[in-house]
Amino acid sequence: MARKKPAKDKSEKNTDAEEPATGATPNGPIATRTFDDYECSGNVMTDFPGLCALLDIKDIPAIKTKSGSSNHESTPGGRQSHKKPVPDVFKPHIQVQLENGDPYSTSSLKIFGWTVDEPIIRVLCKMISSMAILHTIYFWQAKLTDEMVITLANAICVCNNLRVITLEGNPLTDHNHHLLFSEGSVLTHLNLRNNRIEDEGVRLLASGLSTSRSANRSLISLNLSFNYIGDVGAGYIAKGLRFNRTLLFLTLSNNHIGDLGATQLAMVFGEIVLTHEEIVQRRKLLLEKMHSSTSAVDEHSSVAKMASDQLPSIASNPSLNLNKGENKITAKKRETSKPDGKRAPTKDQKCLKKAEGQDMEEKTHVFDQENKKPLDLVSPLLNESARQRDGELVLPGNTTLVSLSLAGNRITEVSLPQFLTSLQMQEGGKGLLRLCLQRNNFAPECESYVKLKELMTYRDPLNKKTEEETEEDAEGSQCSDS
Repeated sequence: MARKKPAKDKSEKNTDAEEPATGATPNGPIATRTFDDYECSGNVMTDFPGLCALLDIKDIPAIKTKSGSSNHESTPGGRQSHKKPVPDVFKPHIQVQLENGDPYSTSSLKIFGWTVDEPIIRVLCKMISSMAILHTIYFWQAKLTDEMVITLANAICVCNNLRVITLEGNPLTDHNHHLLFSEGSVLTHLNLRNNRIEDEGVRLLASGLSTSRSANRSLISLNLSFNYIGDVGAGYIAKGLRFNRTLLFLTLSNNHIGDLGATQLAMVFGEIVLTHEEIVQRRKLLLEKMHSSTSAVDEHSSVAKMASDQLPSIASNPSLNLNKGENKITAKKRETSKPDGKRAPTKDQKCLKKAEGQDMEEKTHVFDQENKKPLDLVSPLLNESARQRDGELVLPGNTTLVSLSLAGNRITEVSLPQFLTSLQMQEGGKGLLRLCLQRNNFAPECESYVKLKELMTYRDPLNKKTEEETEEDAEGSQCSDS
């Protein structure tokens, strides 16, 4: 006789069927969801642990959110704890800055002092594309690799609001730091401190600043301090500054730059003697400019001719001649219907005037926009101040950079006169406003350095403000003593 199965077995079977096949996230089951199919919501508190679970990451780093003056730590499950034990400070975590406490408004992501592996980078890059207002990414001693930086560079291309990237203490073997601000990016601040960047890495970075054919138009601040940049690397940077008209702040402090590299940097601020390659490129740009202007004139004349050919003649229009008497009667009635003797505009005439008005507004708008076009959109090679001197073509130097720091290098007083000569060529209140040369291999009392300090004192607005504050403080102390 067959035994009956106990009821307990049936209930267990139903319970097993209700369990998800691949586990669950804090938001619900993910039985059929994969990493590629996951759609990020923009909330790091739920997206990060959910994506980590899909990649089978065992030790998921904690999330610490910061909004205004409040700081609290969040666990991967989304629960928040206001207690901050001291040992947790040294555990891997991601610091998230929120705007107004909104979990869907992440403005910055920061990682401090723990090793980031490939799965974590995949998770971060997938989340980045869903953060609408993200503007800062910070990695400090995260041991990123070249492959991770390439993945990160591809992800930030879709971030329209990302402006600041800091990779500090992340040396790379293949020197792929330059991929973070490729041509067309909207990045404005790049901090690459303490990455052991040598001359080859600087060459790639400098080519991203500008060449004779292209130039970066968004980066305004570049920090390359505490690296291994020598005279060759300084020469590459000087070459990148020749036709860059966007960068405002450049920091090269605590490197290995000597007089040769410092002289090349100083010459950029005076006058630029074009090389053969640059002269050829200038001629190409001039020909393209002439060709575009000629094409515009020809197009305008052809459009005018077509318009004149297509205008109908009233005398030769048969449809108008057939209804000539009717049109006269209708026009006479309209004239008598107006008390002032003026004709009332027809519906077609109103539409025509409205369309003409819109066209004029659009044309005026485009014309004004063209007049307001920034000068940096025009290649410096087309500068009208170009002149010939001793068989060479000379252009004005870089007057866009306002701050340069060369403190803590190997510069002697040999290269200081070149800085003095180049800066004296900058006129009209444009050019370098701040030059830091402290902690180099020359005496602070040397003549060239004293003259440079006097020159920069009149230029640096911070020095003027400091002097004014010092005078006010001195006057205030005298008044208090009296």
